Amino acid sequence: MKKKRLGIPRALMYYRYSILWKKYFSLLGYHVIISPETNQEILSLGINNTDNECCLAYKIYIGHILYLSKYCDYILISRICDYGKKDKVCTRFNGTYDNVKTLLPKNQLLYYNIEHTHLKYGFIELLYLGLKITKNPLKVIYSYIVANSYQKRNTISRENEQKNKIKKSGLKVMIIAHDYIINDYFISNYIKEYLLKENIIIIYPTLLNKQKARFFSEFFSDTIYWKYQKEIIGALYYYNNQIDGVIYLSAYPCGIDALVNNLAMSKNNHIPTLNIIVDEFITNLNLETKLESFIDIIKKGIYEK
Repeated sequence: MKKKRLGIPRALMYYRYSILWKKYFSLLGYHVIISPETNQEILSLGINNTDNECCLAYKIYIGHILYLSKYCDYILISRICDYGKKDKVCTRFNGTYDNVKTLLPKNQLLYYNIEHTHLKYGFIELLYLGLKITKNPLKVIYSYIVANSYQKRNTISRENEQKNKIKKSGLKVMIIAHDYIINDYFISNYIKEYLLKENIIIIYPTLLNKQKARFFSEFFSDTIYWKYQKEIIGALYYYNNQIDGVIYLSAYPCGIDALVNNLAMSKNNHIPTLNIIVDEFITNLNLETKLESFIDIIKKGIYEK
């Protein structure tokens, strides 16, 4: 019997849950298909099917979904509202399912909720979703346990890699951005390649243990309530004395990132800083000019407050 094809868009929460999703749904019997790196076709699909007020990252996400819809029987959608009263996320995550079902047939969407204030926890919702796929509860539980262990091992391995990286000698720059910004080819590839070409060691905030990051976020603000921003800014404060520069990288026009990043830049102004906001019109030439000046300041040690 031919396996059903499940598409997972390589965008947004893919970079947080990819190992879990791929293993879990593979064990449940799906042929999992991951969309390719963001390219011009995917970008155009996203731009043409979203309104202008959507941030670039969300346009890219919609583009990946529409790309996959041509090749897959189902598309996985995660609807995320909150992780608790003080752990909110962007409203785009909350409205993802409702937006996507206006573009694709409802029966092509496989989705689950994360909304802790209404007792909808990710692992429970995934188990419920698994029971819709197979009526064998033991298979569902086994698949989740195995997939979750893969995810945890991968997370610990990546955290340890960064621990080793921070110990190396050389200039270090932290890129303050979400996983789906840092790892998206269209948004960040040129920046990362340029830094590596200049022998800069790149430090990623999302590779710090989440509990440590949340603890150190209190040094930044005890009232900020966006979960992902807490983790990112907490990492900045954790690594503060171990890095030589900071690049704030965000997708236009993300209001939450603009607010938090601007506040972080004003409070953490003792270190060379570059603020890059990427939209669909940015060019490598624009980026090169900014990066060249930023790295020159770091290497020459001429930065002043």
